[in-house]
Amino acid sequence: MIQIDEKKIFETLKSRQNRDTGRIRATLAKAAEAHGLEAEDIACLVDISAPDLLEELFVTARQVKEHIYGKRLVIFAPLYISNMCANECVYCAFRARNKEVKRRALTQNEIASETRALIDQGHKRVLLVAGESYPKEGFDYILKSIDTVYSVKHDKGEIRRLNVNIAPLSVDEFRRLKEHNIGTYQIFQETYHHETYKKVHLAGKKADYDWRISSVDRAMEAGIDDVGIGVLFGLFDWRFEILAMLQHIRHLEQRFGVGPHTLSVPRLEPAIGSDIASHPPHPISDIDFRKVVAILRLAVPYTGIIMSTRESANIRRETFALGVSQISAGSRTNPGGYGSDERFEEAQFCLGDHRSLDEVIKDIAQLGYIPSFCTACYRLGRTGKDFMDMAKPGDIRAHCDPNALGTFLEYLLDYASPDTREIGEQAIKNIVETKNAAERDRAEKILAKIKSGERDVFV
Repeated sequence: MIQIDEKKIFETLKSRQNRDTGRIRATLAKAAEAHGLEAEDIACLVDISAPDLLEELFVTARQVKEHIYGKRLVIFAPLYISNMCANECVYCAFRARNKEVKRRALTQNEIASETRALIDQGHKRVLLVAGESYPKEGFDYILKSIDTVYSVKHDKGEIRRLNVNIAPLSVDEFRRLKEHNIGTYQIFQETYHHETYKKVHLAGKKADYDWRISSVDRAMEAGIDDVGIGVLFGLFDWRFEILAMLQHIRHLEQRFGVGPHTLSVPRLEPAIGSDIASHPPHPISDIDFRKVVAILRLAVPYTGIIMSTRESANIRRETFALGVSQISAGSRTNPGGYGSDERFEEAQFCLGDHRSLDEVIKDIAQLGYIPSFCTACYRLGRTGKDFMDMAKPGDIRAHCDPNALGTFLEYLLDYASPDTREIGEQAIKNIVETKNAAERDRAEKILAKIKSGERDVFV
């Protein structure tokens, strides 16, 4: 069983008071080597406030991210299939006693309809999300829903990879989940601080701290080697949370040989029926939030960092250059939200970025990034330790870059508005021109196949 050593975290944070400029710059130099950081190193960076040191932190994070992942940004959308929940989490609109939320669990026909709506936007990757209570079928409802999403073939598209964010399971249930061809199993501890966890989780199975934090172990025991973890920033001191997250990561590395595939960094956002969501006990400023992203990128350089549509378009843009490698786009956080206008009375929280997928894609391309809908690694078995073994020496870019370009061109040809297509095709041209001869040849071969009508081409 993983145990978060709170005493050690607080002692490490206390020691940060003696960090001078020389030590900070030495830590950034170590981080630039892209081998990761330990708790003492993180403690050295958390209180940076001088403009010149902040800039050095952010530049280092950008360099490390682009060294590993290049200019690509993976795109996905959440698919909420139910807001039914048996837990009493005071920050969440889905909490069991919240009478202001209209409860709904989508039928399989409705899930298919939502999937078609996502495909029509151009999505290829989906995160299936459900409250922690299911209709009468129980866990089988989740398995049927996964099969439904994968079964939909519509017009020019399909969902090629489905991740899941659902309640913790037993090892046997995780084995069944893996049999249904999921990508990443994602679960957030919300806060690693035991006292705070108890205060904000009042009832339901989620009130059991140990059952939740051990869920990733059970998933990996069951053979799911791509897992995602995260913290809901605003519940407790962000400095504590990132050091606790590092302890969790090191535990997984020591026990299973590989840490999480992704880290998520949501902040508390207003939610109907929740006062704490609008008044976080430990609010995190925009500048500290940017520091969180940059420090996590340096601490675990090969792990994907996810930025959701909780954040505004401006904040999201700023974090692209600080280490974020995956983003949601065109999101809805209520069951049935893609087939109708957003209905706040059924949503889990307020969105900060309401733009359509096409608008987000155009913005990303104008910033010089390449939107990626690639799912190749998961379908070719490049997951878990195999993925990390390719990422650490920098070999994964040989696959990520051309695959990202290919899926981006698919989107431009099949779904983009004329304006976005023009901007996107120029962005592809600009990126290809920066490649060496071998890289350019590999990319151009994939792009030529896409232009000739082939789809789902990857290396």
